[in-house]
Amino acid sequence: MTADDTPPPAVEDFAYPGADQIFADRGIRLKSGDGHIVLVPCAPGLLEVDARNMAETDKVGGGRFCFTTTGTSGRLSLELPSTYAVSTSDYSVHVVMVNGTETKIHDLKPNTWNKVGELTDPQQRPFTLLELTTSK
Repeated sequence: MTADDTPPPAVEDFAYPGADQIFADRGIRLKSGDGHIVLVPCAPGLLEVDARNMAETDKVGGGRFCFTTTGTSGRLSLELPSTYAVSTSDYSVHVVMVNGTETKIHDLKPNTWNKVGELTDPQQRPFTLLELTTSK
């Protein structure tokens, strides 16, 4: 085998599989993660995130996005504008959101419905969800 025949080393970039198609179909940009938080059709008992003004963009859920969580912890980097609520599953959830240069962090208990973003902002400004981290 020559140097030209040697395949490049495998490097995992943790990019979310099918992210471009999901963005085209639903308007949520899934960037990267560890594979323990996965977008799935909504059903009871899942991590649920709600975003405003998605009826035209998200033909599947109209701004309601659900995730299954596995393992003892998980991480997902994403972009979801105008996120206003998070309903947790059996996991605690650490939420990172941004509006311009202002960052808001919410630490949410398991099995609770929570106001986030504009619903916790005195000026009711929209915030973009950037990261979900789960833990048992």
